Amino acid sequence: MTPIERGLVFVTGASRGIGRGIARQFLSEGFDVAVGYRDRKDLAEELQQEFPRAFPVQVDVSSRESIQAAVATCRRRFARGVGILVNNAAIAQEKPLGEITEEDWDRMFAVNLRGPFLFIQEVLPGMLRARWGRIVNIASIGGQWGGFNQVHYAAAKAGLINLTRSIAKIYSRYGITCNAVSPGLVRTDMSAAELTSEAGREKVKNIPSGRVGTVEEIASTVVFLCSAGASYITGQTINVNGGMYFG
Repeated sequence: MTPIERGLVFVTGASRGIGRGIARQFLSEGFDVAVGYRDRKDLAEELQQEFPRAFPVQVDVSSRESIQAAVATCRRRFARGVGILVNNAAIAQEKPLGEITEEDWDRMFAVNLRGPFLFIQEVLPGMLRARWGRIVNIASIGGQWGGFNQVHYAAAKAGLINLTRSIAKIYSRYGITCNAVSPGLVRTDMSAAELTSEAGREKVKNIPSGRVGTVEEIASTVVFLCSAGASYITGQTINVNGGMYFG
C-alpha cells in the first residue's frame, strides 16, 4: 500500500517538538500530513512551505466540536480521509502533589487522555470502512513508572497506555492497529523545565545510554509502526528511552 492509498496522516500537536518531528518524517516519505496545531499557525505554515504535502489544520483536542471540524476539513480536502492518526498533542506541568488543583487535574486529563479518546472515536468510522488504519499514541515513561512533580501527567499517560490496549483488543481484527510509543527524556520545549531541574539532571546521569533522546528517534519509531513491516504489532507500548525503564 502506497502512502497515498493509506490516506492522510493526522499528527496532533505537530507545530513543534516531537509532533513536528513526526510530521516531518512522514512528509519526507511522501505522505500527505495534516499538521495539527492549536495556536501556532505560523509554525505549521513554515512546515507547509518546506513540504507542499503538509496541510495545517487548527484543532483543540480537548473539544469534540473542534476535532469534528478538523476531521471534516480533512475529508473535504482528501477523499480517503484520515488513515493514520498520531495522538501527540499534550501538556505538562511541574507541581508537587499537594499543589495540584482540581482544575489542573481536569485540564491535564482533558488534553492528554480525553483528547486522544475523542480523536480516535471520530476517525474510527473511516478506518472501519477502509478496513485499514493505524493509530499511534504518544505516551511517556512517566505513565509507566509514575510521577514525582507530575502526578496528574503520569496518571493521564498511564490511562493512554491502557486506552491503546483496549482499542487494539477491539479493532485489530478489522485491520486497525493501535500502539503507543513511550519516550523517556527527549529534548523539547515541553521537557525543558524538567531537564534543567535538579531531579532532571540526575535522571540524565542515570540513563544507561548516557544521553537524552532525539525527536528523530521518536519519529522513526512512529513511522515504522505505520509501515507494512509492523502490521502484526498491535496493543504494544514501544519504549524509546535509552534504557531508563525496561518494563
